[in-house]
Amino acid sequence: MSDNATDRFFGYLNWLFNPFHGLKTTEVYDLIGTSSLTENALYLNLGYWRDANTIDEASEALALLVATRGGMGPGDTVLDCGYGFGDQDILWAGKMKPEKIIGLNITTSQVERARMNVADAGLEKSIDLREGSATEMPIENESVDLVVSVESAFHYRTREDFFKEAFRVLRPGGRLVTADILPTKNSENPFRRIEQWFSWNLVAGKFNIPQDNYYLIPSYRTKLSKAGFVHIDIKSIRDDVYEPLHAYLAKNRTFVGKMHPLAKIMAQLTLNRSADSVYAGLDYILSYAEKP
Repeated sequence: MSDNATDRFFGYLNWLFNPFHGLKTTEVYDLIGTSSLTENALYLNLGYWRDANTIDEASEALALLVATRGGMGPGDTVLDCGYGFGDQDILWAGKMKPEKIIGLNITTSQVERARMNVADAGLEKSIDLREGSATEMPIENESVDLVVSVESAFHYRTREDFFKEAFRVLRPGGRLVTADILPTKNSENPFRRIEQWFSWNLVAGKFNIPQDNYYLIPSYRTKLSKAGFVHIDIKSIRDDVYEPLHAYLAKNRTFVGKMHPLAKIMAQLTLNRSADSVYAGLDYILSYAEKP
Protein backbone atom coordinates (compact mmCIF):
# COMPACT_ATOMS: atom_id res chain seq x y z
CA MET A 1 0.00 0.00 0.00
CA SER A 2 1.42 3.40 -0.99
CA ASP A 3 1.94 6.16 1.57
CA ASN A 4 -0.97 8.09 0.05
CA ALA A 5 -3.29 5.08 0.17
CA THR A 6 -2.23 4.38 3.74
CA ASP A 7 -2.98 7.96 4.75
CA ARG A 8 -6.42 7.76 3.13
CA PHE A 9 -7.17 4.45 4.85
CA PHE A 10 -6.34 5.72 8.32
CA GLY A 11 -8.04 9.02 7.54
CA TYR A 12 -11.25 7.15 6.80
CA LEU A 13 -10.80 4.98 9.89
CA ASN A 14 -10.39 7.98 12.18
CA TRP A 15 -13.21 9.97 10.58
CA LEU A 16 -15.74 7.13 10.64
CA PHE A 17 -15.14 5.67 14.08
CA ASN A 18 -13.59 8.39 16.24
CA PRO A 19 -16.49 10.53 17.59
CA PHE A 20 -14.05 13.28 18.57
CA HIS A 21 -12.39 13.57 15.19
CA GLY A 22 -13.71 15.78 12.43
CA LEU A 23 -12.26 16.93 9.14
CA LYS A 24 -12.20 20.11 7.11
CA THR A 25 -14.90 20.27 4.45
CA THR A 26 -12.37 19.75 1.67
CA GLU A 27 -10.92 16.73 3.48
CA VAL A 28 -14.38 15.20 3.91
CA TYR A 29 -15.11 15.40 0.19
CA ASP A 30 -11.64 14.28 -0.79
CA LEU A 31 -12.17 11.16 1.31
CA ILE A 32 -15.61 10.56 -0.17
CA GLY A 33 -14.13 11.02 -3.63
CA THR A 34 -16.51 9.94 -6.41
CA SER A 35 -18.53 7.59 -4.18
CA SER A 36 -21.84 9.10 -5.28
CA LEU A 37 -25.07 7.31 -4.39
CA THR A 38 -26.35 7.76 -7.94
CA GLU A 39 -25.97 5.19 -10.70
CA ASN A 40 -25.64 7.36 -13.81
CA ALA A 41 -24.09 10.62 -12.55
CA LEU A 42 -22.11 12.00 -9.63
CA TYR A 43 -24.77 13.93 -7.75
CA LEU A 44 -24.00 14.37 -4.06
CA ASN A 45 -27.42 15.64 -2.95
CA LEU A 46 -29.98 13.60 -0.99
CA GLY A 47 -32.71 14.06 -3.57
CA TYR A 48 -36.32 15.21 -3.66
CA TRP A 49 -38.47 12.09 -3.65
CA ARG A 50 -42.09 13.26 -4.06
CA ASP A 51 -42.37 11.84 -7.58
CA ALA A 52 -39.06 10.00 -7.87
CA ASN A 53 -38.44 6.25 -7.89
CA THR A 54 -34.64 6.13 -8.08
CA ILE A 55 -31.79 8.09 -6.54
CA ASP A 56 -30.85 9.51 -9.95
CA GLU A 57 -34.40 10.76 -10.49
CA ALA A 58 -34.54 12.22 -6.98
CA SER A 59 -31.18 13.98 -7.32
CA GLU A 60 -32.23 15.58 -10.60
CA ALA A 61 -35.62 16.48 -9.11
CA LEU A 62 -33.95 18.36 -6.25
CA ALA A 63 -31.71 20.29 -8.64
CA LEU A 64 -34.71 21.19 -10.78
CA LEU A 65 -36.78 22.12 -7.72
CA VAL A 66 -34.11 24.64 -6.70
CA ALA A 67 -33.85 26.02 -10.23
CA THR A 68 -37.60 26.32 -10.64
CA ARG A 69 -38.04 27.98 -7.24
CA GLY A 70 -35.45 30.55 -8.27
CA GLY A 71 -37.14 31.21 -11.60
CA MET A 72 -34.01 30.19 -13.50
CA GLY A 73 -34.35 30.79 -17.21
CA PRO A 74 -32.98 32.34 -20.42
CA GLY A 75 -31.02 35.54 -19.89
CA ASP A 76 -30.05 34.71 -16.30
CA THR A 77 -26.52 34.74 -14.95
CA VAL A 78 -26.52 32.04 -12.26
CA LEU A 79 -24.00 31.59 -9.46
CA ASP A 80 -23.87 28.03 -8.11
CA CYS A 81 -22.09 27.80 -4.76
CA GLY A 82 -20.85 24.33 -3.94
CA TYR A 83 -21.40 22.66 -7.32
CA GLY A 84 -19.91 19.25 -6.52
CA PHE A 85 -19.05 17.47 -9.75
CA GLY A 86 -21.05 19.86 -11.92
CA ASP A 87 -23.95 17.53 -12.73
CA GLN A 88 -26.60 20.04 -11.66
CA ASP A 89 -25.02 22.77 -13.76
CA ILE A 90 -25.03 20.55 -16.84
CA LEU A 91 -28.66 19.69 -16.13
CA TRP A 92 -29.64 23.35 -15.74
CA ALA A 93 -27.81 24.36 -18.91
CA GLY A 94 -29.85 21.83 -20.85
CA LYS A 95 -33.24 22.20 -19.16
CA MET A 96 -33.41 25.81 -17.91
CA LYS A 97 -31.07 27.41 -20.46
CA PRO A 98 -29.69 30.36 -18.47
CA GLU A 99 -27.28 32.62 -20.32
CA LYS A 100 -24.35 31.72 -18.07
CA ILE A 101 -23.60 29.59 -15.02
CA ILE A 102 -20.66 30.47 -12.77
CA GLY A 103 -19.68 27.99 -10.08
CA LEU A 104 -17.68 28.32 -6.87
CA ASN A 105 -16.25 25.33 -5.01
CA ILE A 106 -13.38 25.00 -2.53
CA THR A 107 -12.60 21.29 -3.06
CA THR A 108 -9.88 21.08 -5.69
CA SER A 109 -10.53 17.44 -6.59
CA GLN A 110 -14.17 18.22 -7.31
CA VAL A 111 -13.29 21.32 -9.34
CA GLU A 112 -10.99 19.32 -11.59
CA ARG A 113 -13.52 16.50 -12.18
CA ALA A 114 -16.43 18.93 -12.67
CA ARG A 115 -14.51 20.87 -15.33
CA MET A 116 -13.83 17.61 -17.16
CA ASN A 117 -17.53 16.75 -17.03
CA VAL A 118 -18.48 20.15 -18.42
CA ALA A 119 -15.89 19.84 -21.20
CA ASP A 120 -17.17 16.35 -22.09
CA ALA A 121 -20.68 17.83 -22.35
CA GLY A 122 -19.41 20.58 -24.67
CA LEU A 123 -20.66 23.33 -22.34
CA GLU A 124 -17.46 25.22 -21.54
CA LYS A 125 -18.78 28.44 -23.10
CA SER A 126 -21.87 28.59 -20.89
CA ILE A 127 -20.58 27.01 -17.65
CA ASP A 128 -17.60 28.57 -15.88
CA LEU A 129 -16.61 26.48 -12.85
CA ARG A 130 -14.13 28.15 -10.53
CA GLU A 131 -12.27 27.33 -7.35
CA GLY A 132 -13.34 29.85 -4.75
CA SER A 133 -15.19 30.52 -1.51
CA ALA A 134 -18.89 31.31 -1.11
CA THR A 135 -18.08 33.54 1.86
CA GLU A 136 -15.45 35.58 -0.03
CA MET A 137 -16.80 35.48 -3.55
CA PRO A 138 -14.43 36.54 -6.36
CA ILE A 139 -17.50 37.97 -8.12
CA GLU A 140 -18.29 41.58 -9.03
CA ASN A 141 -21.00 43.55 -7.25
CA GLU A 142 -24.51 43.28 -8.73
CA SER A 143 -23.45 40.97 -11.56
CA VAL A 144 -25.66 37.92 -10.90
CA ASP A 145 -29.41 37.26 -11.26
CA LEU A 146 -29.69 34.09 -9.21
CA VAL A 147 -27.52 32.57 -6.47
CA VAL A 148 -28.14 28.93 -5.60
CA SER A 149 -26.65 26.61 -3.01
CA VAL A 150 -27.66 22.94 -3.03
CA GLU A 151 -26.70 21.21 0.22
CA SER A 152 -23.59 23.26 0.87
CA ALA A 153 -24.55 26.39 2.86
CA PHE A 154 -24.49 24.47 6.15
CA HIS A 155 -20.71 24.06 5.67
CA TYR A 156 -19.99 27.77 5.26
CA ARG A 157 -18.14 29.69 7.96
CA THR A 158 -20.54 31.23 8.33
CA ARG A 159 -23.85 30.97 6.56
CA GLU A 160 -24.44 34.62 7.48
CA ASP A 161 -21.29 35.61 5.59
CA PHE A 162 -22.65 33.72 2.59
CA PHE A 163 -25.95 35.62 2.81
CA LYS A 164 -24.08 38.94 2.86
CA GLU A 165 -21.94 37.98 -0.13
CA ALA A 166 -24.94 36.69 -2.06
CA PHE A 167 -26.72 39.99 -1.45
CA ARG A 168 -23.65 41.90 -2.66
CA VAL A 169 -23.27 40.05 -5.97
CA LEU A 170 -26.98 39.95 -6.82
CA ARG A 171 -28.52 42.59 -9.04
CA PRO A 172 -31.62 44.40 -7.71
CA GLY A 173 -34.47 41.94 -8.06
CA GLY A 174 -32.04 39.02 -7.88
CA ARG A 175 -32.93 35.81 -6.05
CA LEU A 176 -31.23 33.50 -3.56
CA VAL A 177 -32.34 29.87 -3.25
CA THR A 178 -30.90 27.28 -0.90
CA ALA A 179 -31.57 23.62 -0.24
CA ASP A 180 -30.15 23.42 3.26
CA ILE A 181 -29.91 21.26 6.37
CA LEU A 182 -30.89 22.60 9.78
CA PRO A 183 -31.52 21.04 13.18
CA THR A 184 -35.07 20.11 14.17
CA LYS A 185 -36.90 21.79 17.03
CA ASN A 186 -36.26 19.99 20.32
CA SER A 187 -38.95 17.53 21.31
CA GLU A 188 -40.64 17.80 24.69
CA ASN A 189 -39.97 14.09 25.12
CA PRO A 190 -36.55 13.79 26.82
CA PHE A 191 -35.74 10.47 25.15
CA ARG A 192 -36.61 11.87 21.73
CA ARG A 193 -34.48 14.92 22.50
CA ILE A 194 -31.48 12.68 23.15
CA GLU A 195 -32.12 10.94 19.82
CA GLN A 196 -32.29 14.32 18.09
CA TRP A 197 -29.07 15.47 19.76
CA PHE A 198 -27.22 12.33 18.70
CA SER A 199 -28.56 12.52 15.14
CA TRP A 200 -27.59 16.16 14.63
CA ASN A 201 -24.18 15.96 16.30
CA LEU A 202 -23.16 12.89 14.34
CA VAL A 203 -23.90 14.64 11.04
CA ALA A 204 -22.52 18.00 12.18
CA GLY A 205 -19.31 16.40 13.44
CA LYS A 206 -18.66 14.22 10.43
CA PHE A 207 -19.65 16.78 7.79
CA ASN A 208 -18.08 19.86 9.35
CA ILE A 209 -21.16 21.93 10.18
CA PRO A 210 -19.98 24.85 12.34
CA GLN A 211 -21.74 25.54 15.62
CA ASP A 212 -22.46 29.05 14.29
CA ASN A 213 -24.81 27.45 11.73
CA TYR A 214 -26.86 25.66 14.39
CA TYR A 215 -30.26 27.37 14.40
CA LEU A 216 -33.88 26.81 13.38
CA ILE A 217 -36.03 28.21 10.55
CA PRO A 218 -37.09 31.42 12.40
CA SER A 219 -33.43 32.39 12.91
CA TYR A 220 -32.65 31.50 9.29
CA ARG A 221 -35.37 33.92 8.20
CA THR A 222 -34.06 36.63 10.55
CA LYS A 223 -30.51 36.31 9.26
CA LEU A 224 -31.67 36.59 5.65
CA SER A 225 -33.65 39.70 6.57
CA LYS A 226 -30.67 41.26 8.35
CA ALA A 227 -28.58 40.67 5.22
CA GLY A 228 -31.13 42.81 3.32
CA PHE A 229 -33.33 40.21 1.67
CA VAL A 230 -37.11 40.51 1.30
CA HIS A 231 -39.99 38.23 0.23
CA ILE A 232 -38.40 35.44 2.25
CA ASP A 233 -40.07 32.05 2.00
CA ILE A 234 -38.74 28.98 3.83
CA LYS A 235 -40.40 25.57 3.75
CA SER A 236 -39.40 22.30 5.36
CA ILE A 237 -39.35 19.48 2.79
CA ARG A 238 -37.78 16.87 5.09
CA ASP A 239 -40.66 14.42 4.58
CA ASP A 240 -39.82 14.31 0.86
CA VAL A 241 -36.12 13.80 1.49
CA TYR A 242 -34.96 11.68 4.41
CA GLU A 243 -37.50 8.90 4.87
CA PRO A 244 -37.95 8.00 1.17
CA LEU A 245 -34.17 8.18 0.63
CA HIS A 246 -33.58 5.84 3.57
CA ALA A 247 -36.25 3.41 2.35
CA TYR A 248 -34.77 3.35 -1.15
CA LEU A 249 -31.21 2.78 0.02
CA ALA A 250 -32.25 0.08 2.48
CA LYS A 251 -33.80 -1.86 -0.42
CA ASN A 252 -31.14 -1.01 -3.01
CA ARG A 253 -27.75 -1.43 -1.38
CA THR A 254 -25.70 -1.76 -4.56
CA PHE A 255 -24.21 1.69 -3.91
CA VAL A 256 -22.52 0.29 -0.79
CA GLY A 257 -20.24 -1.72 -3.04
CA LYS A 258 -18.75 1.50 -4.44
CA MET A 259 -17.78 2.76 -1.01
CA HIS A 260 -14.53 2.52 0.92
CA PRO A 261 -14.50 -0.79 2.90
CA LEU A 262 -14.68 1.04 6.22
CA ALA A 263 -17.49 3.27 5.02
CA LYS A 264 -19.44 0.15 4.04
CA ILE A 265 -19.62 -0.86 7.69
CA MET A 266 -21.01 2.51 8.75
CA ALA A 267 -23.50 2.51 5.86
CA GLN A 268 -24.85 -0.95 6.72
CA LEU A 269 -25.23 -0.02 10.39
CA THR A 270 -27.10 3.16 9.44
CA LEU A 271 -29.44 1.43 7.00
CA ASN A 272 -30.35 -1.18 9.58
CA ARG A 273 -31.80 1.57 11.79
CA SER A 274 -35.11 3.34 11.21
CA ALA A 275 -35.20 6.61 9.26
CA ASP A 276 -37.05 8.22 12.16
CA SER A 277 -34.06 7.54 14.38
CA VAL A 278 -31.25 8.27 11.91
CA TYR A 279 -32.67 11.66 10.86
CA ALA A 280 -34.37 12.63 14.11
CA GLY A 281 -32.32 15.79 14.54
CA LEU A 282 -32.27 16.93 10.90
CA ASP A 283 -34.60 19.33 9.17
CA TYR A 284 -34.32 20.03 5.43
CA ILE A 285 -35.45 23.32 3.94
CA LEU A 286 -36.01 25.01 0.62
CA SER A 287 -35.39 28.74 1.08
CA TYR A 288 -36.15 31.63 -1.26
CA ALA A 289 -35.31 35.33 -0.86
CA GLU A 290 -35.03 38.42 -3.07
CA LYS A 291 -32.80 41.46 -3.17
CA PRO A 292 -34.92 44.65 -3.37
